[in-house]
Amino acid sequence: MASEDVKAARDAAVEKIVNLAEEAKLAREEIKPTSHAVFSICKSLVAGGVAGGVSRTAVAPLERLKILLQVQNPHNIKYNGTIQGLKYIWRTEGFKGLFKGNGTNCARIVPNSAVKFFSYEQASKGILYLYRQQTGNEDAQLTPLLRLGAGACAGIIAMSATYPMDMVRGRLTVQTEKSPYQYRGMFHALSTVLREEGPRALYKGWTPSVIGVIPYVGLNFAVYESLKDWLIKAKPFGLVDDSELGVVTRLACGAAAGTVGQTVAYPLDVIRRRMQMVGWSHAASIVTGDGRGKAPLEYTGMIDAFRKTVKYEGVRALYKGLVPNSVKVVPSISIAFVAYEQVKDLLGVEIRISD
Repeated sequence: MASEDVKAARDAAVEKIVNLAEEAKLAREEIKPTSHAVFSICKSLVAGGVAGGVSRTAVAPLERLKILLQVQNPHNIKYNGTIQGLKYIWRTEGFKGLFKGNGTNCARIVPNSAVKFFSYEQASKGILYLYRQQTGNEDAQLTPLLRLGAGACAGIIAMSATYPMDMVRGRLTVQTEKSPYQYRGMFHALSTVLREEGPRALYKGWTPSVIGVIPYVGLNFAVYESLKDWLIKAKPFGLVDDSELGVVTRLACGAAAGTVGQTVAYPLDVIRRRMQMVGWSHAASIVTGDGRGKAPLEYTGMIDAFRKTVKYEGVRALYKGLVPNSVKVVPSISIAFVAYEQVKDLLGVEIRISD
């Protein structure tokens, strides 16, 4: 009888151990996908950040010249075209002048790019899920219009999250050696704006930025992804090898996407920059130059900024700096897309933006 009790106790203990082992196995299986998902998110964010930093640094001189052209006084021209403008900066401020504000720009664009690419992937998945549910077609793919919507969502999220840094970056960029007041860096600029102009000043120009980012980022992603899909399906001119696009072809897709997006949204970018200068007591000396007419900059809002810009400077003023911006955007967007995909490939993350 005692031996039977011992045997029963032993069997119960073995069964308990087996059950515990099974529970541990199930727990590991539940944790594994979660850990993998977190790791995948981190890799996606890293790839987006690297893409943004590399692409913006490569075109930093053109970025600075674009902003200087956008805000300079038409009656006191110092920057007259891309080549002349770059030469003038080199002559008056040296090599460092070409990259002024780039540190702040990278501090902004790295998280901005990381959030933008990640948000696009998540928005695409969510929109595709809803689209398949609505159509009842589990094999449905994103249309160009749906990609535009996903890109717009990503652009708004990323821009809003990093807008204060973009605002002070604009002010840092337009400073010259002759400016009467110097921001010493991003954190000094942020603290100064907060102290002298209040928290709301950090979001000056936010409205035209939101309106501008919808076509800009939306079209960037929509055109890039749609072009890639078309090239893979149509295989024109022998550009596709085994359903894979080469780096040069992807760069060309990025260039086309960047050209379309920035041309549509550019006037809003000009207005945004001008509104960011409002309230800065020393902005007039920069925007109007070192000569006469240092009147304070005053806009009551986005519409007023558009009206005054067109009234006093003409419609062409809405496209000031478009040429250096075009020269900048084409390689910048191309490098960003390709760098993002290459880094994700390097990190071993499967890129599935469109399906």
